[in-house]
Amino acid sequence: MTTESPRWFTSSHSGNGGQCMEVAVNLAAAHGTVPVRDSKHPDGPVLPLAARAFVAFVGSVKDGDLGAR
Repeated sequence: MTTESPRWFTSSHSGNGGQCMEVAVNLAAAHGTVPVRDSKHPDGPVLPLAARAFVAFVGSVKDGDLGAR
């Protein structure tokens, strides 16, 4: 059995303002999680999100449901 390593990427929609997150969606199918981390601290903590929760989050962002209050 081999252990799959996360392949981190930042969205092409991210500006270069230093407030980016990186995700590793390559683990979603095999592990059911999408790891998320702060791009400024790649050796820092990783938040493993359930794949379904990540999909719902991305959908809410695309739909504009997470606007400022």
